[in-house]
Amino acid sequence: MKDFFYAIQDLFVDVLFAPYDALRMLELDNWFAANIVSWLFLIIGFIAMVYWMGQLRIFDNNNEEDKSISSHSYL
Repeated sequence: MKDFFYAIQDLFVDVLFAPYDALRMLELDNWFAANIVSWLFLIIGFIAMVYWMGQLRIFDNNNEEDKSISSHSYL
């Protein structure tokens, strides 16, 4: 059973985390290239935010939102 867990360790350490080790070594040469994963997430998040704001503007311009003032029944 111990060999099974060592196999899982070898899989993660030697295979699946290899790209992150390469990025860690790249940081010594180029900081911007080493943080490419973070830059991609920032770009995807910014594009999603712009899309979401555009959709909100479309619904606001069509007056589809219920803007009536009412409180919850439990208040």
